[in-house]
Amino acid sequence: MVIKNGDFIKLSYSGSVNGSIFDTTEAAEAKSAGIHSPNAIYGPVTICVGQKHVILGLDEELVGKNIGDAGDVVVTPEKAFGDRDPKRIQSFPKNQFKEKPTRGMPVKMDEMGEGTVVDVIGSKVIVDFNPPLAGQTLSYHYTIEEEVSDPLDQLKGLVRLYAGREMEIALDEGKAIITLPPGINYDRRWLLWRGRIIHEGFELISDLSDITLVETFKRPEKKEE
Repeated sequence: MVIKNGDFIKLSYSGSVNGSIFDTTEAAEAKSAGIHSPNAIYGPVTICVGQKHVILGLDEELVGKNIGDAGDVVVTPEKAFGDRDPKRIQSFPKNQFKEKPTRGMPVKMDEMGEGTVVDVIGSKVIVDFNPPLAGQTLSYHYTIEEEVSDPLDQLKGLVRLYAGREMEIALDEGKAIITLPPGINYDRRWLLWRGRIIHEGFELISDLSDITLVETFKRPEKKEE
């Protein structure tokens, strides 16, 4: 099978910069690189080629390849996180921060979004709002594991990709029911990407006609006196 835009596949990959891995689907490599997260789900990811579910340079590399192919690709900044923009490095008064700012601390400023404290000079705090890997040339090693043709597996892949977790999903005659985990509405990532999951579900999975989100609340157990 020759891969084209719109195909769903399972992909394994590791991305590195200057020889250091910064992102990987492999748990063992994440541990070796010191970037392992106990909350992350490791293993091949399901993506739709051409939808920028992975970095653009890697996404484009997959078109024309075959299931089972493995390879390496160098991704320049314009097809990765872009060039560094000096205008996105700004200073703020220290008293504008609720917590004491320190180097490397992530912050969010209403007018600029999310950034990282890069220096504290007297009463001034320097914050870089560029993506951490902006201006960097990246290297990826990848393996195209298999085709994903089942609509249920495709939808499960979109949920894991955007929500960062797996959920119970049933699909019957085009009608999908997604059972939401308890407390999901306190999950910022879910709230941010829920609409995207639904939109891409209908756009990319032709057999999908309905998506129902089910949230169940159970009565708390009474404490024994």
